[in-house]
Amino acid sequence: VLPACLLLALLLLAPALAAQQERGLIINLEIGELCLQSAQCKSGCCHRTNGLSLARCAPKAAEFQECSPKSIYGVYYKCPCERGLTCDADRTIVGSITNSDFGLCRDPQD
Repeated sequence: VLPACLLLALLLLAPALAAQQERGLIINLEIGELCLQSAQCKSGCCHRTNGLSLARCAPKAAEFQECSPKSIYGVYYKCPCERGLTCDADRTIVGSITNSDFGLCRDPQD
């Protein structure tokens, strides 16, 4: 009787476990969901509007949009650029520490 109950429990839990891996509570977060690090977001950008706001997953910056160079902090005031674009920003020590070294996304081929 115990193996049959165990098998039934596994069959019932399997869809829930599969759905959790697709989206998850900690990783693979969608745009707009709360985050602590960019690695949690499908987009790769955990964004906050100011120092007091909660960070949420946001899309990466497109060409000619404001951006931040990739940083070790993992939370951005301006998202890094989409793949293939570079963030043309003035990188300084002070800007890196205060997370204020913003620039514009540009195509390096242009």
